[in-house]
Amino acid sequence: MQQGLNRRDVLRAAMVGATLYSTMGHAQSSWPSKPVTMIVPFPAGGGTDAFARPMAAQFAKLSGKALVIDNRGGAGGTLGAGIAAKATPDGYTLFMGAVHHTIAPSMYPRLDYDLERDLVPLIQVASVPQVLVVNAKKFGNLDFKAFLEQVKSSPGKLNYGSAGGGTSHHLAGELFKLQSKTFITHIPYRGAGPALNDLIAGNVDMMFDGLGSSAAHIKGGRIKALMVSGNKRNPAFPDVPSAAEVGLPDYNVTTWYGVWAPKGSPADAQARAIEEIRKAAQTDEAKAVWASQGADFPNLTGAQFDGFIKAELKKWAQVVKASGAKLD
Repeated sequence: MQQGLNRRDVLRAAMVGATLYSTMGHAQSSWPSKPVTMIVPFPAGGGTDAFARPMAAQFAKLSGKALVIDNRGGAGGTLGAGIAAKATPDGYTLFMGAVHHTIAPSMYPRLDYDLERDLVPLIQVASVPQVLVVNAKKFGNLDFKAFLEQVKSSPGKLNYGSAGGGTSHHLAGELFKLQSKTFITHIPYRGAGPALNDLIAGNVDMMFDGLGSSAAHIKGGRIKALMVSGNKRNPAFPDVPSAAEVGLPDYNVTTWYGVWAPKGSPADAQARAIEEIRKAAQTDEAKAVWASQGADFPNLTGAQFDGFIKAELKKWAQVVKASGAKLD
């Protein structure tokens, strides 16, 4: 035992290692030791809220600490993203962003944050198809074919609301115009919630929304769904035809939501956040909410989620270029 270390040295090293392991385990298990703030970069009532709030309720129930939703709407979700990127990286600020944040770099000439440099992707929590919804009082008696004929006969006279310039709602509308060879006027709002309120009130004619935020209004008869993106119907709304069925086989737009942490957040807090959010999203209560909104739980974490984000950044850059979409 005399080559470098004697028996006493070995025992002392083992005891120190065991103490460190115990201390690290205790530090990891102590998160969260206080309420956690989750910045949602859109006003209350939008698609991000539709998943963030049920998830927060289950997080609190399972972890014993509140997950406080802090709505910071504006600039197509980029205002809240900038706030999150500059937050103290102590493990107690999270950011729930969406597909919009992979579109923004191609739409905004200058952002005060960099999605890949300033924020760390933790977990993708929901994915829902986009749906074309219209004001029920104005267009409730029309199916997709009849509505499309009306759009084509009145170029520029009908309009669509979005959660803001550069959001998936905006780009979904631009992609629809490209593929259906129509012209519809874009009306940007400071979030999906305000846009939906104006759609219900009849102040805008239509909206290309994530199914998550529109679901309750469709079921309540306040708006009417004419088409869901993709090549198959959504189980939560089996009567709504798919884009492929109505003659738009390449119209495939998905709204997804995920959680990030500010760069530099403690690794143990990141790992525990993933664990607690995953558990919250897999409770029976959360599963029921996801199902009612036609959503899947992708459960992509870490490097997988990061790879997905990189692919989305590239995809939306191509759509922006092809459509010529610009901020209004």
